[in-house]
Amino acid sequence: MMHKKQISKTQVIQPKILYYGTPVVLLTTFNEDQTSNITPMSSAWALGNRIILGLGEGGKGLESLIRHSECVVNLPDSSLWESVELLAPLTGKTPIPEYKKGVFRYEKDKFAAAGLTPVKSTQVEPDRIAECPIQIEATVKGIRIVGEQVRFGIIEVEALVVHAHDRIIVGANHVDPVRWNPLIYNFRHYFGLGDELGKTFRAEI
Repeated sequence: MMHKKQISKTQVIQPKILYYGTPVVLLTTFNEDQTSNITPMSSAWALGNRIILGLGEGGKGLESLIRHSECVVNLPDSSLWESVELLAPLTGKTPIPEYKKGVFRYEKDKFAAAGLTPVKSTQVEPDRIAECPIQIEATVKGIRIVGEQVRFGIIEVEALVVHAHDRIIVGANHVDPVRWNPLIYNFRHYFGLGDELGKTFRAEI
């Protein structure tokens, strides 16, 4: 006999952000001086060999993608959450945009700031991040700017080549879901596929 599931009551809420639990991405893009910038983000999803990215207008990541249509979608695992958080208050944009002043600070070398290692890509200019277990070289296929008071770029990229650490590969072309533990951003708190790991500097609870 099946037991009837209990249905919880709901309330209407107005959350400031809708990061309801998505994988963290460390997006590397190409700077004007041919170095690579890192943008930590969690607005990303894949469909086939296309990945949709969401970036705020005014940041270095979107600016770089408009200028140079290549990137690397680096996926950190849960062990890298502290490195991701070291990147969280940094911006590669100078001068710092007005809406970021007092909250973010400029940092030219984000790899050094977060203790991460750049490694040359095979088909695109931006560097990969050696510590990330999955690194997807990609090229931009389209950018659309949306929003009114707060504006965002919706970027469609095409995956060109996927690099994965040996330790998470099973067979020739498969990622082992038991060994792969993606870092999840859940309402400004960091999780793996288990207990909470920590929270971002902007978390309010």
